[in-house]
Amino acid sequence: MVRVTFALVVGIGLGAGGLIAARHDEKQHGAIKVLAAPDIVEKVDGKEAKATAVELTLEAGQAGDPHRHPGPVFGYVLEGEYEWAIDDQPAKVLKVGETFYEPTGSLHRVSKNPGKVKTRVLAWVVHPRDAKAVAIPEPKK
Repeated sequence: MVRVTFALVVGIGLGAGGLIAARHDEKQHGAIKVLAAPDIVEKVDGKEAKATAVELTLEAGQAGDPHRHPGPVFGYVLEGEYEWAIDDQPAKVLKVGETFYEPTGSLHRVSKNPGKVKTRVLAWVVHPRDAKAVAIPEPKK
């Protein structure tokens, strides 16, 4: 099946279009703003799908908790720098205009603003319409 992927990012702290997402302390983990959550015609893994767009804002030094997404993610850095890593891959510091991709279910283990100014990231998550959460917190070990 064709997999479409979008970004987010960071532990998503809001619900959109019936989705319940993990809530996080915005002062510590950044702010998530849902921009859109349209149903899409294409199916993902044979299931009715939705594409949720979010804007993540992180102040200097803020970081999100490790999490996973129920569908692929595409992200784009709008402002500042974004330190990002999935699974066992080394962390990368992305600059304005750079993009990232997260396969379904991968561990988004690093989501951080390493800079001294605000970071903003636009992320799209393509997921089944019946997903209970757009970001699934990783249990602490």
